[in-house]
Amino acid sequence: MENVMVKVAAEQTYLPGFFGNPYDSDQNGCQDIDECTHSIFRHNCSLSTCENTFGSFFCRCPSGHQLNITDMSCALETSPEYVRWTEIILGTIVGFLVILLAIIYVQRRMKRRKETELRKQYFEQNGGALLTQRLSVAEPSSFDFKVYTEEFLREATDGYDEKRILGEGGQGVVYKGVLPDNSVVAIKRARLGDDSQVEQFINEVLVLSTINHRNVVKLLGCCLESHVPLLVYEFIMSGTLYERLHGTMSDSFLTWSHRLRIAIEVAGTLAYLHSSASIPIIHRDMKTTNVLLDENLTAKVADFGASRLIPIDQQQLKTLVKGTFGYVDPEYHNTGLLNEKSDTFSFGVVLLELLSGQKPVSFERPPSTRHLVDYFTCAMREGKLNEVIDVKMTNADNHQEIHAASRIALDCTRAIGEERPTMKEVAAELEALRVTATKHEPKETSSIKNLSTLEIEAAP
Repeated sequence: MENVMVKVAAEQTYLPGFFGNPYDSDQNGCQDIDECTHSIFRHNCSLSTCENTFGSFFCRCPSGHQLNITDMSCALETSPEYVRWTEIILGTIVGFLVILLAIIYVQRRMKRRKETELRKQYFEQNGGALLTQRLSVAEPSSFDFKVYTEEFLREATDGYDEKRILGEGGQGVVYKGVLPDNSVVAIKRARLGDDSQVEQFINEVLVLSTINHRNVVKLLGCCLESHVPLLVYEFIMSGTLYERLHGTMSDSFLTWSHRLRIAIEVAGTLAYLHSSASIPIIHRDMKTTNVLLDENLTAKVADFGASRLIPIDQQQLKTLVKGTFGYVDPEYHNTGLLNEKSDTFSFGVVLLELLSGQKPVSFERPPSTRHLVDYFTCAMREGKLNEVIDVKMTNADNHQEIHAASRIALDCTRAIGEERPTMKEVAAELEALRVTATKHEPKETSSIKNLSTLEIEAAP
Protein backbone atom coordinates (compact mmCIF):
# COMPACT_ATOMS: atom_id res chain seq x y z
CA MET A 1 0.00 0.00 0.00
CA GLU A 2 2.82 2.36 0.83
CA ASN A 3 4.52 1.64 -2.47
CA VAL A 4 1.37 2.60 -4.36
CA MET A 5 1.12 5.98 -2.62
CA VAL A 6 4.77 6.77 -3.37
CA LYS A 7 4.13 5.98 -7.03
CA VAL A 8 1.07 8.26 -7.15
CA ALA A 9 3.02 11.01 -5.46
CA ALA A 10 5.82 10.60 -7.99
CA GLU A 11 3.39 10.81 -10.92
CA GLN A 12 1.84 13.99 -9.48
CA THR A 13 5.29 15.56 -9.48
CA TYR A 14 5.37 15.69 -13.29
CA LEU A 15 2.47 18.13 -14.08
CA PRO A 16 2.70 19.71 -17.55
CA GLY A 17 4.77 22.88 -17.44
CA PHE A 18 5.92 22.22 -13.86
CA PHE A 19 8.42 20.08 -12.01
CA GLY A 20 8.84 19.09 -8.31
CA ASN A 21 6.42 17.73 -5.66
CA PRO A 22 3.18 19.72 -5.48
CA TYR A 23 2.76 18.48 -1.90
CA ASP A 24 6.05 19.78 -0.74
CA SER A 25 6.01 23.39 0.36
CA ASP A 26 9.73 23.93 0.45
CA GLN A 27 12.11 24.66 -2.41
CA ASN A 28 11.57 21.19 -3.77
CA GLY A 29 7.88 21.92 -4.29
CA CYS A 30 6.07 22.51 -7.65
CA GLN A 31 7.87 25.02 -9.91
CA ASP A 32 7.23 26.49 -13.40
CA ILE A 33 9.35 25.21 -16.27
CA ASP A 34 10.81 27.97 -18.51
CA GLU A 35 10.35 26.28 -21.86
CA CYS A 36 12.11 29.14 -23.64
CA THR A 37 15.43 28.31 -21.92
CA HIS A 38 15.08 24.78 -20.51
CA SER A 39 17.35 22.26 -22.21
CA ILE A 40 14.97 19.32 -21.82
CA PHE A 41 11.50 20.83 -21.98
CA ARG A 42 12.51 23.24 -24.81
CA HIS A 43 9.83 25.08 -26.80
CA ASN A 44 8.98 24.13 -30.39
CA CYS A 45 8.50 27.69 -31.69
CA SER A 46 9.53 27.83 -35.36
CA LEU A 47 10.39 31.18 -36.98
CA SER A 48 8.92 32.90 -33.93
CA THR A 49 9.94 34.33 -30.60
CA CYS A 50 9.30 32.31 -27.47
CA GLU A 51 7.70 34.04 -24.48
CA ASN A 52 7.40 32.05 -21.24
CA THR A 53 4.08 32.03 -19.38
CA PHE A 54 3.12 30.42 -16.02
CA GLY A 55 2.84 26.76 -16.73
CA SER A 56 3.30 27.15 -20.45
CA PHE A 57 4.85 29.35 -23.20
CA PHE A 58 3.76 31.48 -26.14
CA CYS A 59 5.17 31.74 -29.64
CA ARG A 60 5.10 35.32 -31.03
CA CYS A 61 5.31 35.48 -34.84
CA PRO A 62 6.97 38.35 -36.70
CA SER A 63 4.89 41.01 -38.50
CA GLY A 64 3.12 39.69 -41.57
CA HIS A 65 2.93 36.12 -40.20
CA GLN A 66 0.34 34.20 -38.27
CA LEU A 67 0.70 31.35 -35.70
CA ASN A 68 -0.37 27.80 -36.46
CA ILE A 69 -1.41 26.54 -33.02
CA THR A 70 -1.25 22.95 -34.17
CA ASP A 71 2.50 22.84 -34.52
CA MET A 72 3.23 26.30 -33.10
CA SER A 73 4.81 27.39 -36.41
CA CYS A 74 4.61 30.76 -38.19
CA ALA A 75 3.30 31.15 -41.73
CA LEU A 76 2.74 34.17 -43.98
CA GLU A 77 -0.65 35.79 -43.51
CA THR A 78 -3.09 35.13 -46.32
CA SER A 79 -5.80 37.65 -47.33
CA PRO A 80 -9.24 36.73 -48.65
CA GLU A 81 -9.53 36.52 -52.42
CA TYR A 82 -11.62 39.73 -52.76
CA VAL A 83 -9.00 41.67 -50.81
CA ARG A 84 -6.26 40.65 -53.24
CA TRP A 85 -8.39 41.62 -56.27
CA THR A 86 -9.26 44.92 -54.64
CA GLU A 87 -5.60 45.67 -54.11
CA ILE A 88 -4.80 44.76 -57.72
CA ILE A 89 -7.61 46.94 -59.12
CA LEU A 90 -6.76 49.91 -56.90
CA GLY A 91 -3.12 49.63 -57.80
CA THR A 92 -3.97 49.54 -61.50
CA ILE A 93 -6.26 52.57 -61.23
CA VAL A 94 -3.71 54.57 -59.26
CA GLY A 95 -1.01 53.68 -61.75
CA PHE A 96 -3.24 54.67 -64.68
CA LEU A 97 -4.10 58.00 -63.04
CA VAL A 98 -0.46 58.75 -62.37
CA ILE A 99 0.41 58.03 -66.02
CA LEU A 100 -2.58 60.09 -67.23
CA LEU A 101 -1.65 63.07 -65.06
CA ALA A 102 1.92 62.84 -66.26
CA ILE A 103 0.75 62.86 -69.90
CA ILE A 104 -1.56 65.86 -69.28
CA TYR A 105 1.23 67.72 -67.52
CA VAL A 106 3.66 67.09 -70.37
CA GLN A 107 1.06 68.08 -72.98
CA ARG A 108 0.26 71.32 -71.19
CA ARG A 109 3.90 72.21 -70.86
CA MET A 110 4.43 71.52 -74.55
CA LYS A 111 1.31 73.57 -75.42
CA ARG A 112 2.45 76.50 -73.28
CA ARG A 113 5.91 76.33 -74.80
CA LYS A 114 4.41 76.26 -78.30
CA GLU A 115 2.10 79.18 -77.48
CA THR A 116 5.02 81.15 -76.05
CA GLU A 117 7.09 80.54 -79.17
CA LEU A 118 4.10 81.47 -81.36
CA ARG A 119 3.54 84.70 -79.41
CA LYS A 120 7.20 85.58 -79.84
CA GLN A 121 6.91 84.89 -83.57
CA TYR A 122 3.81 87.11 -83.88
CA PHE A 123 5.46 89.81 -81.77
CA GLU A 124 8.42 89.97 -84.13
CA GLN A 125 6.19 89.66 -87.19
CA ASN A 126 3.97 92.53 -86.00
CA GLY A 127 6.85 94.94 -85.44
CA GLY A 128 7.36 94.34 -81.74
CA ALA A 129 11.11 94.92 -81.96
CA LEU A 130 10.66 98.30 -83.64
CA LEU A 131 8.00 99.29 -81.12
CA THR A 132 10.17 98.26 -78.18
CA GLN A 133 13.03 100.31 -79.53
CA ARG A 134 10.77 103.32 -80.08
CA LEU A 135 9.25 103.10 -76.61
CA SER A 136 12.68 102.79 -75.01
CA VAL A 137 13.66 106.23 -76.32
CA ALA A 138 10.26 107.89 -75.82
CA GLU A 139 9.76 110.21 -72.88
CA PRO A 140 7.77 108.35 -70.18
CA SER A 141 5.49 111.31 -69.50
CA SER A 142 4.61 111.84 -73.15
CA PHE A 143 3.49 108.34 -74.10
CA ASP A 144 1.61 106.23 -71.56
CA PHE A 145 1.37 102.94 -73.42
CA LYS A 146 0.25 99.47 -72.37
CA VAL A 147 0.75 96.07 -73.95
CA TYR A 148 -2.36 93.88 -73.64
CA THR A 149 -2.77 90.13 -74.04
CA GLU A 150 -5.04 88.75 -76.73
CA GLU A 151 -7.16 86.95 -74.10
CA PHE A 152 -7.70 90.23 -72.24
CA LEU A 153 -8.98 92.04 -75.35
CA ARG A 154 -11.07 89.05 -76.41
CA GLU A 155 -12.90 89.19 -73.08
CA ALA A 156 -13.30 92.97 -73.38
CA THR A 157 -15.17 92.53 -76.68
CA ASP A 158 -17.17 89.42 -75.70
CA GLY A 159 -15.17 87.33 -78.12
CA TYR A 160 -15.31 90.00 -80.85
CA ASP A 161 -19.09 89.91 -80.84
CA GLU A 162 -20.69 91.50 -83.91
CA LYS A 163 -22.89 93.56 -81.60
CA ARG A 164 -19.75 95.31 -80.37
CA ILE A 165 -18.70 96.53 -83.84
CA LEU A 166 -18.44 100.31 -83.99
CA GLY A 167 -17.35 100.50 -87.60
CA GLU A 168 -15.50 98.80 -90.43
CA GLY A 169 -13.00 100.31 -92.79
CA GLY A 170 -10.13 99.56 -95.09
CA GLN A 171 -7.76 98.99 -92.19
CA GLY A 172 -9.89 96.65 -90.13
CA VAL A 173 -12.82 96.41 -87.75
CA VAL A 174 -13.30 98.62 -84.69
CA TYR A 175 -14.99 97.10 -81.63
CA LYS A 176 -16.31 98.62 -78.45
CA GLY A 177 -14.41 97.14 -75.52
CA VAL A 178 -15.25 97.24 -71.81
CA LEU A 179 -12.30 96.75 -69.46
CA PRO A 180 -12.55 95.19 -65.96
CA ASP A 181 -12.67 98.67 -64.39
CA ASN A 182 -15.74 99.41 -66.62
CA SER A 183 -13.82 101.93 -68.70
CA VAL A 184 -14.79 101.90 -72.38
CA VAL A 185 -12.21 101.74 -75.17
CA ALA A 186 -12.16 101.29 -78.93
CA ILE A 187 -10.28 98.22 -80.19
CA LYS A 188 -9.19 98.07 -83.82
CA ARG A 189 -8.44 94.64 -85.24
CA ALA A 190 -6.79 94.03 -88.60
CA ARG A 191 -8.45 91.66 -91.03
CA LEU A 192 -7.01 88.17 -91.32
CA GLY A 193 -4.81 87.48 -94.30
CA ASP A 194 -4.11 91.12 -95.20
CA ASP A 195 -0.41 91.81 -94.69
CA SER A 196 -0.79 95.42 -95.83
CA GLN A 197 -3.15 96.09 -92.92
CA VAL A 198 -0.59 94.64 -90.51
CA GLU A 199 2.00 97.04 -91.91
CA GLN A 200 -0.41 99.94 -91.49
CA PHE A 201 -1.11 98.94 -87.89
CA ILE A 202 2.60 98.86 -87.10
CA ASN A 203 3.05 102.20 -88.81
CA GLU A 204 0.19 103.72 -86.80
CA VAL A 205 1.71 102.62 -83.50
CA LEU A 206 5.10 104.05 -84.46
CA VAL A 207 3.56 107.33 -85.63
CA LEU A 208 1.28 107.82 -82.63
CA SER A 209 4.17 107.09 -80.29
CA THR A 210 5.66 110.43 -81.40
CA ILE A 211 2.44 112.50 -81.01
CA ASN A 212 1.21 114.26 -77.89
CA HIS A 213 -1.75 116.44 -78.86
CA ARG A 214 -5.22 116.83 -77.35
CA ASN A 215 -6.92 116.78 -80.77
CA VAL A 216 -5.39 113.44 -81.75
CA VAL A 217 -7.16 110.25 -80.68
CA LYS A 218 -5.04 108.78 -77.92
CA LEU A 219 -3.53 105.34 -78.45
CA LEU A 220 -3.74 103.51 -75.11
CA GLY A 221 -1.96 100.31 -76.05
CA CYS A 222 -1.76 97.36 -78.38
CA CYS A 223 -1.49 93.61 -78.63
CA LEU A 224 1.20 92.31 -80.98
CA GLU A 225 1.23 88.69 -79.75
CA SER A 226 -1.83 87.62 -81.75
CA HIS A 227 -2.12 86.48 -85.35
CA VAL A 228 -3.19 90.00 -86.31
CA PRO A 229 -2.26 93.10 -84.29
CA LEU A 230 -4.84 94.93 -82.20
CA LEU A 231 -4.77 98.61 -81.24
CA VAL A 232 -6.58 100.09 -78.23
CA TYR A 233 -7.75 103.73 -78.34
CA GLU A 234 -9.68 106.08 -76.14
CA PHE A 235 -13.39 105.77 -76.85
CA ILE A 236 -14.97 108.78 -78.61
CA MET A 237 -18.71 108.50 -78.11
CA SER A 238 -20.24 111.02 -80.52
CA GLY A 239 -19.27 109.41 -83.81
CA THR A 240 -17.46 110.86 -86.80
CA LEU A 241 -17.78 114.17 -88.60
CA TYR A 242 -18.95 112.22 -91.66
CA GLU A 243 -21.89 110.80 -89.69
CA ARG A 244 -22.80 114.29 -88.48
CA LEU A 245 -22.77 115.71 -92.00
CA HIS A 246 -23.98 112.86 -94.19
CA GLY A 247 -24.80 109.74 -92.17
CA THR A 248 -26.88 108.41 -89.34
CA MET A 249 -26.38 111.51 -87.20
CA SER A 250 -27.01 114.10 -89.92
CA ASP A 251 -30.20 115.18 -88.13
CA SER A 252 -28.02 116.49 -85.32
CA PHE A 253 -27.49 120.00 -86.68
CA LEU A 254 -24.07 121.64 -86.54
CA THR A 255 -24.11 125.44 -86.39
CA TRP A 256 -21.57 127.58 -88.22
CA SER A 257 -19.77 128.16 -84.92
CA HIS A 258 -19.52 124.40 -84.40
CA ARG A 259 -18.23 123.82 -87.93
CA LEU A 260 -15.71 126.64 -87.79
CA ARG A 261 -14.33 125.44 -84.48
CA ILE A 262 -14.02 121.86 -85.78
CA ALA A 263 -12.19 123.15 -88.86
CA ILE A 264 -9.81 125.17 -86.65
CA GLU A 265 -9.08 122.15 -84.46
CA VAL A 266 -8.38 119.87 -87.43
CA ALA A 267 -6.25 122.50 -89.16
CA GLY A 268 -4.28 123.15 -85.98
CA THR A 269 -3.69 119.42 -85.52
CA LEU A 270 -2.32 119.05 -89.05
CA ALA A 271 -0.16 122.14 -88.52
CA TYR A 272 1.23 120.51 -85.37
CA LEU A 273 1.97 117.27 -87.23
CA HIS A 274 3.76 119.14 -90.02
CA SER A 275 5.82 121.58 -88.00
CA SER A 276 5.77 120.93 -84.26
CA ALA A 277 5.98 117.15 -83.85
CA SER A 278 9.39 115.69 -83.00
CA ILE A 279 9.45 114.22 -86.52
CA PRO A 280 7.25 115.84 -89.21
CA ILE A 281 4.25 113.64 -90.04
CA ILE A 282 2.05 113.58 -93.14
CA HIS A 283 -1.37 112.14 -92.31
CA ARG A 284 -2.03 111.10 -95.94
CA ASP A 285 -5.69 110.12 -95.38
CA MET A 286 -7.42 113.21 -94.03
CA LYS A 287 -11.20 112.89 -94.43
CA THR A 288 -14.38 113.39 -92.43
CA THR A 289 -14.57 109.73 -91.38
CA ASN A 290 -11.19 110.18 -89.69
CA VAL A 291 -12.39 113.12 -87.60
CA LEU A 292 -14.08 111.89 -84.43
CA LEU A 293 -16.22 114.10 -82.18
CA ASP A 294 -16.51 113.76 -78.43
CA GLU A 295 -19.48 114.75 -76.27
CA ASN A 296 -18.47 118.44 -76.52
CA LEU A 297 -18.07 118.18 -80.31
CA THR A 298 -14.31 118.55 -79.92
CA ALA A 299 -12.50 117.17 -82.95
CA LYS A 300 -10.14 114.22 -82.61
CA VAL A 301 -8.04 113.29 -85.64
CA ALA A 302 -7.75 109.50 -86.03
CA ASP A 303 -6.44 106.71 -88.25
CA PHE A 304 -2.72 107.19 -88.82
CA GLY A 305 -2.25 103.87 -90.60
CA ALA A 306 -1.30 105.55 -93.87
CA SER A 307 0.76 108.32 -92.26
CA ARG A 308 4.41 108.82 -93.04
CA LEU A 309 7.25 110.27 -91.01
CA ILE A 310 9.19 112.81 -93.05
CA PRO A 311 12.92 113.13 -92.31
CA ILE A 312 13.78 116.66 -91.25
CA ASP A 313 16.25 117.07 -94.12
CA GLN A 314 13.61 116.16 -96.76
CA GLN A 315 10.65 118.11 -98.10
CA GLN A 316 8.87 115.21 -99.80
CA LEU A 317 8.92 111.46 -100.27
CA LYS A 318 8.38 109.20 -103.25
CA THR A 319 5.74 106.67 -102.15
CA LEU A 320 2.97 104.48 -103.42
CA VAL A 321 -0.19 106.55 -103.63
CA LYS A 322 -2.52 105.99 -100.69
CA GLY A 323 -5.61 107.81 -99.59
CA THR A 324 -9.35 107.98 -100.25
CA PHE A 325 -10.97 108.84 -103.55
CA GLY A 326 -12.24 112.40 -103.46
CA TYR A 327 -9.64 113.52 -100.91
CA VAL A 328 -6.37 112.56 -102.59
CA ASP A 329 -4.17 115.41 -103.80
CA PRO A 330 -4.20 115.18 -107.63
CA GLU A 331 -0.53 116.23 -107.81
CA TYR A 332 0.44 113.45 -105.40
CA HIS A 333 -1.78 111.04 -107.35
CA ASN A 334 0.04 111.85 -110.61
CA THR A 335 3.64 112.00 -109.33
CA GLY A 336 3.73 109.85 -106.20
CA LEU A 337 5.57 112.71 -104.44
CA LEU A 338 4.18 113.17 -100.93
CA ASN A 339 4.59 116.39 -98.96
CA GLU A 340 2.67 118.43 -96.40
CA LYS A 341 0.69 120.21 -99.13
CA SER A 342 -0.98 116.84 -99.84
CA ASP A 343 -2.63 117.10 -96.43
CA THR A 344 -3.56 120.70 -97.21
CA PHE A 345 -5.57 119.56 -100.24
CA SER A 346 -7.38 116.86 -98.25
CA PHE A 347 -8.20 119.34 -95.49
CA GLY A 348 -9.58 121.74 -98.10
CA VAL A 349 -12.06 119.05 -99.18
CA VAL A 350 -13.07 118.50 -95.52
CA LEU A 351 -13.63 122.26 -95.14
CA LEU A 352 -15.80 122.28 -98.29
CA GLU A 353 -17.89 119.48 -96.75
CA LEU A 354 -18.34 121.55 -93.61
CA LEU A 355 -19.45 124.54 -95.68
CA SER A 356 -21.80 122.69 -98.01
CA GLY A 357 -22.94 119.63 -96.07
CA GLN A 358 -22.33 117.63 -99.26
CA LYS A 359 -20.13 114.61 -99.96
CA PRO A 360 -16.77 115.05 -101.73
CA VAL A 361 -17.95 113.08 -104.76
CA SER A 362 -21.55 112.86 -105.92
CA PHE A 363 -22.81 111.19 -109.11
CA GLU A 364 -26.05 113.12 -108.74
CA ARG A 365 -24.24 116.23 -109.97
CA PRO A 366 -23.24 116.80 -113.63
CA PRO A 367 -19.97 115.09 -114.66
CA SER A 368 -18.05 118.36 -114.68
CA THR A 369 -18.95 119.10 -111.05
CA ARG A 370 -19.11 115.64 -109.52
CA HIS A 371 -16.09 116.43 -107.40
CA LEU A 372 -16.91 118.94 -104.65
CA VAL A 373 -13.83 121.02 -105.48
CA ASP A 374 -15.04 121.48 -109.05
CA TYR A 375 -18.55 122.20 -107.80
CA PHE A 376 -17.35 125.00 -105.51
CA THR A 377 -14.92 126.40 -108.08
CA CYS A 378 -17.67 126.64 -110.68
CA ALA A 379 -20.09 128.24 -108.20
CA MET A 380 -17.48 130.76 -107.09
CA ARG A 381 -16.64 131.67 -110.68
CA GLU A 382 -20.29 132.12 -111.62
CA GLY A 383 -21.14 134.06 -108.45
CA LYS A 384 -23.48 131.30 -107.23
CA LEU A 385 -21.66 130.35 -104.02
CA ASN A 386 -24.85 130.76 -102.01
CA GLU A 387 -26.35 127.86 -103.93
CA VAL A 388 -23.76 125.36 -102.61
CA ILE A 389 -23.51 126.61 -99.02
CA ASP A 390 -25.56 124.73 -96.41
CA VAL A 391 -28.47 127.13 -95.91
CA LYS A 392 -29.25 125.70 -92.46
CA MET A 393 -26.23 127.45 -90.93
CA THR A 394 -26.25 130.79 -92.77
CA ASN A 395 -27.61 134.10 -91.61
CA ALA A 396 -27.02 137.77 -92.30
CA ASP A 397 -24.21 138.01 -89.71
CA ASN A 398 -22.05 135.03 -90.77
CA HIS A 399 -22.44 135.43 -94.52
CA GLN A 400 -19.06 137.13 -94.99
CA GLU A 401 -17.26 134.66 -92.70
CA ILE A 402 -18.62 131.71 -94.66
CA HIS A 403 -17.53 133.28 -97.94
CA ALA A 404 -14.06 133.91 -96.48
CA ALA A 405 -13.86 130.28 -95.33
CA SER A 406 -14.88 129.18 -98.84
CA ARG A 407 -11.96 131.12 -100.33
CA ILE A 408 -9.60 129.48 -97.83
CA ALA A 409 -10.94 126.03 -98.82
CA LEU A 410 -10.44 126.73 -102.52
CA ASP A 411 -6.91 127.97 -101.84
CA CYS A 412 -6.20 124.68 -100.08
CA THR A 413 -7.47 122.68 -103.06
CA ARG A 414 -5.46 124.39 -105.79
CA ALA A 415 -4.16 121.94 -108.40
CA ILE A 416 -0.53 122.99 -107.93
CA GLY A 417 0.82 122.18 -104.51
CA GLU A 418 3.19 125.14 -104.29
CA GLU A 419 0.26 127.52 -104.62
CA ARG A 420 -1.49 126.07 -101.55
CA PRO A 421 -0.94 127.60 -98.12
CA THR A 422 0.69 125.65 -95.30
CA MET A 423 -1.58 124.23 -92.64
CA LYS A 424 -0.09 126.66 -90.14
CA GLU A 425 -1.22 129.53 -92.35
CA VAL A 426 -4.64 127.94 -92.83
CA ALA A 427 -5.13 127.51 -89.08
CA ALA A 428 -4.19 131.14 -88.46
CA GLU A 429 -6.66 132.41 -91.09
CA LEU A 430 -9.48 130.28 -89.68
CA GLU A 431 -8.67 131.42 -86.16
CA ALA A 432 -9.02 135.01 -87.37
CA LEU A 433 -12.47 134.13 -88.68
CA ARG A 434 -13.37 132.65 -85.30
CA VAL A 435 -12.54 135.94 -83.64
CA THR A 436 -14.89 137.66 -86.06
CA ALA A 437 -17.58 135.05 -85.48
CA THR A 438 -17.37 135.59 -81.72
CA LYS A 439 -18.71 139.11 -82.21
CA HIS A 440 -21.89 137.59 -83.61
CA GLU A 441 -22.14 134.87 -80.95
CA PRO A 442 -25.42 136.10 -79.30
CA LYS A 443 -27.21 135.39 -82.57
CA GLU A 444 -25.81 131.86 -82.67
CA THR A 445 -26.70 128.91 -80.55
CA SER A 446 -25.62 129.69 -76.98
CA SER A 447 -24.31 126.17 -76.37
CA ILE A 448 -21.01 127.04 -78.02
CA LYS A 449 -19.94 129.42 -75.27
CA ASN A 450 -18.15 126.78 -73.28
CA LEU A 451 -16.53 125.03 -76.21
CA SER A 452 -12.74 125.20 -76.18
CA THR A 453 -10.59 126.63 -78.94
CA LEU A 454 -7.52 125.10 -80.46
CA GLU A 455 -3.90 125.99 -80.05
CA ILE A 456 -1.76 125.24 -83.07
CA GLU A 457 1.15 124.10 -81.02
CA ALA A 458 1.18 120.94 -78.91
CA ALA A 459 -1.54 120.71 -76.30
CA PRO A 460 -0.34 120.56 -72.68
